[in-house]
Amino acid sequence: MTTLIVLFNLKPGVSAADYEAWARGTDLPTAGALPSVEKFEVLKSVSVLGSAASAPYQYIERIVVRDMAQLGADIATPAMQQVSAAFQAFADNPVFIVTETL
Repeated sequence: MTTLIVLFNLKPGVSAADYEAWARGTDLPTAGALPSVEKFEVLKSVSVLGSAASAPYQYIERIVVRDMAQLGADIATPAMQQVSAAFQAFADNPVFIVTETL
């Protein structure tokens, strides 16, 4: 299986409360229910271990994908296009990293 890691900060002016409510109410249940997705979680950064410094990214998504080809088809649906557009309104230049298990 492939795991996608998405690193992002919120755009200036976007409230964390608004994003988190949308993530819980829309993004997690919609994207998490896609046939291609085994598991989907959103993590909120708290700190850098051993430091008082803020993490470089506010949020991390971890998406375990059963089938990348199917994910492409799933993302092309009108419902996911709406979710994607909303995500892009919240996230400031998200970085999508494709990973595989060693």
